[in-house]
Amino acid sequence: MSMRLSVVVPVHNEIDNLESLIGEITRALTPLGDYEIVYVDDGSTDGTLEKLRALKTSVPVLRVLRHVRCCGQSTALRTGILAARGAWIATLDGDGQNDPADIPRLLEALDRLGGETGRGMVAGYRRKRKDTGWRRFSSRIANAVRGGLLRDNTPDTGCGLKVFSRALFLELPYFDHMHRFLPALTQRAGAPVVSVEVNHRPRLSGVSKYGTWHRLWVGIVDLFGVMWLQRRARVPQVEELGA
Repeated sequence: MSMRLSVVVPVHNEIDNLESLIGEITRALTPLGDYEIVYVDDGSTDGTLEKLRALKTSVPVLRVLRHVRCCGQSTALRTGILAARGAWIATLDGDGQNDPADIPRLLEALDRLGGETGRGMVAGYRRKRKDTGWRRFSSRIANAVRGGLLRDNTPDTGCGLKVFSRALFLELPYFDHMHRFLPALTQRAGAPVVSVEVNHRPRLSGVSKYGTWHRLWVGIVDLFGVMWLQRRARVPQVEELGA
């Protein structure tokens, strides 16, 4: 890897949120040194790709990947991480509700957690969410059910702001919607996870791509799948004999 950090942002029809969020990322990370921003346009139909192409001419650290057809957030994240040049990955939702200014604090927490090995994940915790009352309520229920069954000790697994090593992510089993279960999958791989409180902001443009009932039914199916994976996990302690 040629750099320390890649910020991966999956987007679908977020044309009005692109320029402001990219500007915030560059302001937050330029003091840290070498980094890149990897946007993955997941089959947008609103001009998102054309806007990203225009922004790329004035933002040297911006890379743009495209899915010809919409494949979903988990697949878009994986596409970006596979292409990333950074040893460490920071993920953000493309709707502008995550605050890029929190990334340096999460990187510091990952340093303390995993050191240079990067064996760990730092997950954002939106304690003061700027969503509708119904969305906050449904998320509390979902987090409580998921946490009770998976025992991942993560109060807000749905927060798009996370920091982890690229190598660790590539060890995890891939499936559609896996992004909702990254802390549990990380722990299954034998790596620690900590949550750090982060800023959360209201959506100013565009609309959410997920409905409550869609998330509920898909989440139930996936939840049992992750429980199955947990029960079959083995994390060996490996020792190498001396010559």
